[in-house]
Amino acid sequence: MRLSELLLRTRKEAPADAELASHKLLVRAGYVQRFGAGIYALTPLGLRALRRIEAVVREEMEAIGAQELLLPLVQPADAWQQSGRYDAIDESLLRFTDRAGHRHVLAMTHEETATALIADIVHSYRQLPLLVFQIQLKFRDELRPRGGLIRLREFLMKDAYSFHASEEDMARCYAEVAAVYRRIFRRLELPVLEVAADTGIMGGAQSHEFTLPCAQGEDRLLVCGCGYAANSEVAPVSAKHGGQVAREDLRVVETPGAHTIAALCAALGVPADRTLKAVFCAAGDETVMALVRGDREVCLPKLQTAIGTAVRPLSSAESRARGLVVGFAGPVGLRLPGPLRIVLDAGLMGAEGLVAGANQEDCHFMGVSAERDIAADVRADIALARAGDPCPVCGVALSEERGIEVGNIFKLGTFYSRSLGALATGADGRAAPLEMASYGIGITRLLAAIVEAHHDDRGIAWPPSAAPYAIHLVAAGDAREVCDAAERLYSDLGERRVLYDDRAVSAGVKFQDADLLGMPLRVTVGLKSLAQSAVEIRWRAGGEAELVDLSAAADILQRLGDGKSGLY
Repeated sequence: MRLSELLLRTRKEAPADAELASHKLLVRAGYVQRFGAGIYALTPLGLRALRRIEAVVREEMEAIGAQELLLPLVQPADAWQQSGRYDAIDESLLRFTDRAGHRHVLAMTHEETATALIADIVHSYRQLPLLVFQIQLKFRDELRPRGGLIRLREFLMKDAYSFHASEEDMARCYAEVAAVYRRIFRRLELPVLEVAADTGIMGGAQSHEFTLPCAQGEDRLLVCGCGYAANSEVAPVSAKHGGQVAREDLRVVETPGAHTIAALCAALGVPADRTLKAVFCAAGDETVMALVRGDREVCLPKLQTAIGTAVRPLSSAESRARGLVVGFAGPVGLRLPGPLRIVLDAGLMGAEGLVAGANQEDCHFMGVSAERDIAADVRADIALARAGDPCPVCGVALSEERGIEVGNIFKLGTFYSRSLGALATGADGRAAPLEMASYGIGITRLLAAIVEAHHDDRGIAWPPSAAPYAIHLVAAGDAREVCDAAERLYSDLGERRVLYDDRAVSAGVKFQDADLLGMPLRVTVGLKSLAQSAVEIRWRAGGEAELVDLSAAADILQRLGDGKSGLY
């Protein structure tokens, strides 16, 4: 491809709101262009890189017998209502009504549609197991899109679904796809961590994430030298209420202006772990009070798992509208006009001598007993894990890393097959719901993640497996012999492999753009090298410049490109 003909505009300045290196560089290098919050266009160069990533993913999925299909982005709401997710998912699921009055969604994931398709085709265990996948657009109405391609509203994703006659067979496939994911990330040169994760809106019993360590990533990972690793949202918290305190009489104390845990501790001279933090959420019309130690935070994914339904935090105004005394609300004797569910963190079970809101302005209870005074509907681990908590495997203090999730896998069980009627007759003649698993990789997010892992202060340094072109050919100067030699080399190598900078600009500008665009191998044709009947080659990811004999350059460069990428 001639750079003079390529639809491309590079920029000297990054977007003012860009924080991640991938966001800055993909925009500066002209791979993407923003059209709205979380909505980006890919230029021909960006799309070519994306297609290279797709090719790796598709090749590895097909290698284990996965069949590719294509499911609709616009879906009737019926299947989502049958699964229960139509009402359970918040506003991130975009719902709309067509001109005929039928309700639809823009799919953020395709479990319902995939299950409905299989339910119509598969009826016997002899047709199983099945593994299908697609590379398809998704839409998630993110409240706060961020990070360029990291958190988008519209994005491209590879999602796969497997269907089985037994839980054992599903577990076998789950492990096989996990191994495929490791191969994909190795080929793309992404050093990912595999961590236990929350099942979230997908449902099911178990999930794992593949996460790229990144200091500015939005995922918090807790890791241990023994090999344990988990997203902080699922890591168990074993911390209990501090110290042994005898049971006390319940009493009300005045705490004017003590709306926060810090203010309360200062007013009463008590440590934070002896206070109760109450977080209020909505689960439909029901108010959910989540209670943790004052020095901990409520983990919303754990809370949702504990009560079996989606929740969202209440604003101060919403809390007041539901009858709560904001800043002074507590579980002791609380009565609301609507339904209330109290969830007590497992770390508070058996705790005595606590301080909690008294449901009166500027007042708190002291001497609260978790067992005597709190009528908890649910008791579960709902606290957010943090660095310093003991590893659940070996007991050593956990450390924290930040990361970017690039893939996830879920054991779904029969969550969808039961509700959508995906049944198969077994060898015993009885029909049973299919065991399912799902497997996702964010293709657009991978594009950004690869840049996060492969860049320097000059620009992008694509690994060969994802690079739009194997070679960046530079004609350094406008001398006739330079242009003629570059044209011959371009013709010999072929435009499918080469990005040829034939522009009438200075060599310095060409070298800067070559570093910014990041093709793996730069080949420079200039008067100095031609005087030695050679061209200069330099690997973008490092290494000294070398001279290659001009007469053999095409053959040598072909072998170098093929050996590095295996896909050109």
